[in-house]
Amino acid sequence: MTLLAAASMAAAFSFSEEAEKDARAEEERNAASHTALSLPAACLDELKRRKIMIVMGERTGEGITASQARYSPHFNSINKRLLKQGIRTYSQQEITAHIAQAEVDAYFRNDPDAALAASKKMGAQLILRGTIASRSMLNPVVRIPEVYVTIAFALMKPDGTLLSDAQASAESYAGSDTLAMAGTLVEEKADGVVNTLLGGYCANAASSGGKKRK
Repeated sequence: MTLLAAASMAAAFSFSEEAEKDARAEEERNAASHTALSLPAACLDELKRRKIMIVMGERTGEGITASQARYSPHFNSINKRLLKQGIRTYSQQEITAHIAQAEVDAYFRNDPDAALAASKKMGAQLILRGTIASRSMLNPVVRIPEVYVTIAFALMKPDGTLLSDAQASAESYAGSDTLAMAGTLVEEKADGVVNTLLGGYCANAASSGGKKRK
C-alpha cells in the first residue's frame, strides 16, 4: 500500500505533457540567455554613441505603477548588462531628478507627446521599458496557488515608437511576492533580454538602411 500510495502521489505531482514542453523551452531560453552578445561592430559603435533611459513599471488591477525606486533591483539587472557593453545609461537618481512621475508614466500610457517631452528633458536617444505583469490561479493538478510573472521589455525611440521587444516569464508554487519573483526573473534572464533587444535594434537599423538605399 505504501508503494501504491507513493506511486499515486508521484503521478499527481508529475508534469503534464504541456508542462514538460514548457520546461524544455525554458531550458533552451536559459541556455540562450548566457550566450555572448554578438552585434555588428558598426551597430554596437552606434549604440555606444547613444544614451539609453531604462524605466520599469508594473501592471496591476488599478493600472500601472511606475515609481522607479520600487524597481531598483530590476533596473540594476538590465543596467549592468548595458554598461558592460559600453552603452551609456542614466541612473535612477538622474531620471527622478529630471523628469516628473507623470512623465515617467507617459511611457506606460503610450502617450507619445508626453514621452517625447520627457525624453528631450533627459536627452535620451533610446528608451528601454520593462513592464511587469502577474496573475495567480489554483493549479488544477496539485491544488495549490500558482503565480505567473511576465515581464515585457521594449526598446523604443524617444516618442515611444517600438524598435525591438523581448519577454521573460516564470511561474512559482510558493509565495505571493511577485515583485521579488520578478526581480529574480530579470536577473536570470537579463543577458538574453539585452541580447534580443539590441539584436532586434540592429536588425531594424539594417533593414531601414536597406530600404533607404533603394
